Amino acid sequence: MAKVVCLGEIMLRLSAEAGTRLNQTQQLEVFYGGGEANVAVSLANYGHAVQFVSKVSDNGFGQAAERHLRSYGVATDHLLKAVGRLGAYYVEQGTGQRATSVIYDRQASVFALMDELEWPLAELFAGADIFHISGITPALSEQWQNLTLELIKAAKKAGCKVSFDCNYRQNLWSQKAAGAFLNKILPLVDYCSAGKMDAIYLLGVPEVEADATYYYQKLQELFPTIQAFYSTNRIVHSTCINELQGTLWINGKCYTSKNHVIDPIIDRIGGGDAFTGGILHGLLKEKTPNEIIEFATAAAVLKHSVKGDCNQFSEKEVLKFIKSDNAKIER
Repeated sequence: MAKVVCLGEIMLRLSAEAGTRLNQTQQLEVFYGGGEANVAVSLANYGHAVQFVSKVSDNGFGQAAERHLRSYGVATDHLLKAVGRLGAYYVEQGTGQRATSVIYDRQASVFALMDELEWPLAELFAGADIFHISGITPALSEQWQNLTLELIKAAKKAGCKVSFDCNYRQNLWSQKAAGAFLNKILPLVDYCSAGKMDAIYLLGVPEVEADATYYYQKLQELFPTIQAFYSTNRIVHSTCINELQGTLWINGKCYTSKNHVIDPIIDRIGGGDAFTGGILHGLLKEKTPNEIIEFATAAAVLKHSVKGDCNQFSEKEVLKFIKSDNAKIER
């Protein structure tokens, strides 16, 4: 069992029922999630000792967010609380050719307003195997860019591997700003979730007619200290039917998972986080590259079958899914 530290903002999610517009709905379903929190849940499900680090509102919403994390076995010893608001977002589920839409309401949350690190960093990273953070956090503010860099340097000083998910959000910052920050931080990263679009639009890799191997090779040349790159390739037939395949670049080679047809999709949000959680689990368990990418992709596929942001499956259930070739009733 490894020790993992995940840091980021956990938010309140309010979702309209599928087939109902947000401006017409009379009720909303409540979930809690966020990129790093979802990865924390996945890794806790797989038996790792996971600490989620954040700051939430000191009210019922903050209490519910903490309860959500603890219900999956995620430790919250470093979950700070303060007077203010918990970030939120609203989801209108798409159907057919109409895409799912998201409205963010996260400005001025207690996490976004942080201007200094309020955690004891030496204690936080003591004995940790991996520190995971994503590009969503530094996108919140210029100050959070500085704090993210400070956190990663502290993790490296403690001998902790750093996992970084580029997770670009165009509503939070520009490609130019994101690219500048990535060039500053990626030399300190060990494991990186990044794909073709990140390489081209954020890191300046020339676009050519080539498969993922070319882009990973170019990323490796830019950032030779990164030990593993990984991403998913998604073919969208409709909001409810997608194809998903995972790729992993490690030790100078590219490994690709089987292609999965997901039909129907119950909830796509959090699929990428489930994939990242699966990759980190495989790396921590020192699995073979083929085992790692098949497990991570299967975990992402399973996430699409449940409501909410987080993956709700154990290692045993993911492995069983990999071995199965049908969806017959289990009795």
